[in-house]
Amino acid sequence: MKKKTTTIGSRVDRTVRELVGTVEGIVFQNKQNDYTVIYLATDEGELVTAVGQMPYVGEGERVKLYGSWTNHAEYGEQFSVTAIEKIMPTGANEILKYLSGRNVHGIGPVTALKIVNRFGDDTFDVIEQHPEWLTDIPGISRKKAAEISESFREQAGIRELMVFCQNYIGSTSVTHIYEKWGNRAVGVIRENPYILCEELDTIGFDRADAIAHDLGFSPDAPERLGAGIAYNLRYNASVNGHVCLPLDRLAEAAAEHLGVSDDEIRKAISRLTANGKLEQYKIGEETYIFTREYGEDEDLVARRMIALDRSAPDVSADNIERLIDRAENEFSIRYSKDQREAIFEAFRRGVLIVTGGPGTGKTTLIRALLKIYGLLGFKCALAAPTGRAAKRMSEATQEEAKTIHRMLEMQKVDDVRPRFNKSENDPLEENVIVIDEASMIDLPLMAALLRAIRVGSRLILIGDSGQLPSVGCGNVLADLIGAGVFSTVCLTEIFRQEKGSLIIKNAHRIHSGELPELSREAKDFFFLLRREEDIPGTVVELINERLPRRYSDSIRDEIQVITPSRRGKPGTVQLNALLQNCLNPQGKKKREIKFRDLLFREGDKVMQIKNNYDTEWKKDGYDGVGVFNGDIGVIRSISPSGDEMTIDFDGRISVYASEQFEELEHAYAITVHKSQGSEYPVVLMPVYFCGTMLQSRNLLYTAVTRAKKMVILVGRADILEYMVKNNRQEVRYTCLSDRLRRSCFGAG
Repeated sequence: MKKKTTTIGSRVDRTVRELVGTVEGIVFQNKQNDYTVIYLATDEGELVTAVGQMPYVGEGERVKLYGSWTNHAEYGEQFSVTAIEKIMPTGANEILKYLSGRNVHGIGPVTALKIVNRFGDDTFDVIEQHPEWLTDIPGISRKKAAEISESFREQAGIRELMVFCQNYIGSTSVTHIYEKWGNRAVGVIRENPYILCEELDTIGFDRADAIAHDLGFSPDAPERLGAGIAYNLRYNASVNGHVCLPLDRLAEAAAEHLGVSDDEIRKAISRLTANGKLEQYKIGEETYIFTREYGEDEDLVARRMIALDRSAPDVSADNIERLIDRAENEFSIRYSKDQREAIFEAFRRGVLIVTGGPGTGKTTLIRALLKIYGLLGFKCALAAPTGRAAKRMSEATQEEAKTIHRMLEMQKVDDVRPRFNKSENDPLEENVIVIDEASMIDLPLMAALLRAIRVGSRLILIGDSGQLPSVGCGNVLADLIGAGVFSTVCLTEIFRQEKGSLIIKNAHRIHSGELPELSREAKDFFFLLRREEDIPGTVVELINERLPRRYSDSIRDEIQVITPSRRGKPGTVQLNALLQNCLNPQGKKKREIKFRDLLFREGDKVMQIKNNYDTEWKKDGYDGVGVFNGDIGVIRSISPSGDEMTIDFDGRISVYASEQFEELEHAYAITVHKSQGSEYPVVLMPVYFCGTMLQSRNLLYTAVTRAKKMVILVGRADILEYMVKNNRQEVRYTCLSDRLRRSCFGAG
């Protein structure tokens, strides 16, 4: 419905930040994110349009709105709401208007009139405290009276919660709180406000801490110390990839963050360990502290990996030799010594790990394994951590490959972690599971995968140990290899090498600590020497002019800029702004929306920057959920009201509500970490100083190995040389290798 603001006089000051009035009509309401457009009759006698997140608002309600005046290009003057406070109607006339708006389940205009005529100003007290009295009215049974009372008390609970949280928490989070605890919410928060950050991922520790402070919780309250310690562990998991932290490091960090003594933190950790909220694990003299969930995940991965490795049925070597020969004849190929070894190992034990750089025959090996397993009657499942990696796996093998999440049948959930249909209670039917891009698997996903694999099945993990570790916490592939308890085969012979091509050759040179070869005759690997301040201009010029002029305009869609950091002039933030202006400029027919510091425009290339297990999508008639960190898409449309965007993620069409916009950023330029698991025809990488942590060999190697047709490096020669020589490995605190060795050898 399109309707301009109706003015009855001009009685409302346009500088005010608060409006009080009655909701005259609901123009639009998005049930997913509570974005609502209403007509509000103000107490000054003016009818205005108000827009924003207004959960549970209903026609006839009296409300107090907080916000500011804006001018929408299409809809005119509006009051943009940042917070809402509900005001209970008083007097029979206001009560009648409120109930007639169907705000209470079971009451419409006719029933509302009967109830108010019978009970007058006492109507609300009767509904809440004496619902049985409503049965005096014809048409209201005891059951209906109870339903009316329950619905009214629910509205009262929502109102109380909104008032309680209005200075701390936005309306979307209020909705999540109410969905979790219902009418008990305010009482639950008063008892322990830190439960908000412990059980809802939308609310951080600092906001919970602010509520606790105003409620009188002391700085050394056990609830505060416990939540603060858990926050430090979760923060290090999400930002630094640590599954656990050494006790000394955790105590020091938490004490500084919470402003208490080191001794108080250590005592709190002991209490939390004793009651099972934290777990400790000792390696030698060092004690490591885990959240309970991550401790359980590591223990499960260790136990199940060893069980899988030992329980798979044996297959005779003679039989395998004969089947390898048959596969070679069918595919007209001769397998290398390493490939033959890997095939034999895939049948000797239950777990096989295969690593190798680009062009070393990993895909050829997968095809051989699928053929031989098929001849022996095994059922195989192929999967990868990301949609793009699964798509590449399908194209290379001509067999269906799924994301691990889809293979495990992930379900939409309301809590922090996803739940999967496939688990111990309903395991995967296949008895051979082949996972590609295994370096990308984080600890929680590995634990979920292993829960779903039957004992006696085989697990084949294929990856590239030279790449960066997973975006999520843990260093699973490296830990599995480092434990030294599983069959591990490294493919070293290069097969896929086009004449004159340098991408694969230089990837292996970088991996070995050698500078890439830069030949004048090169067709697919280039280094353009530039001063740091000239890098952004060169990147734009290459994409917008030089490459299209030499090849064709279509090459623009094949280029992915991959840069080490978000910061600096050649970082993602500034490059995205420059590239958006040249690749997707403003247009009269393009809608756009400003969200915080970002301007989203129809046609923009965007990336999901956090795992969202609840986001729904459609593809080729299939409905699914889940869009994950690193997924890239294109904004196909923005709604006229600016509260929704339709995004195409490689054919998966998803509608994003305004509350999800914070999960997106532009993807004309992305970090190397975000590029993992993906492959692009052309990779263009700035090479500049951005701190030693981001100038490592494996980061450069990861970027180069994302390219399929061409690599262009732009920047400083000294930084390129430093990255090749710097073999610094990213340190992640985990105990998985030690747990595996103990599970295997029974070490104490």
